[in-house]
Amino acid sequence: MAQPAFEELVDDFEFLDDWEDRYRHVIDLGKAMPPLEDAFKVPATKVDGCASQVWLVPDVSGDTFHFRGDSDAMIVRGLIAVLTRLYNGIEVNNVRTVDAGGELARLGLNDHLSAQRSNGLRAMIDRIRGVAS
Repeated sequence: MAQPAFEELVDDFEFLDDWEDRYRHVIDLGKAMPPLEDAFKVPATKVDGCASQVWLVPDVSGDTFHFRGDSDAMIVRGLIAVLTRLYNGIEVNNVRTVDAGGELARLGLNDHLSAQRSNGLRAMIDRIRGVAS
């Protein structure tokens, strides 16, 4: 089962009738995220494989995983916000066991993202899994 914050997002998506509303909701989630400080927008935190500029900064406190991120594209910022709801707060050892594809499919993202955005999303998930290992 996903994090409570992700379950709330699933509930929100079920309430929204069409993909246009869901798309806007993802963008709104990105707008609501605090921006990443420029000091963290460095090559070490940049995610390769994304069409947009994307930075992810992990924060492991004890055995709990969190990350922050940012992008120069609003929809990608929203996807980062979705991923924070999926991963933030879980044990570091469990990050690799999250079925990100299955969980994101519950939102219908697989059916509505371009191939380029889907590749970028996979690159972000790969980075999250990599830094948590």
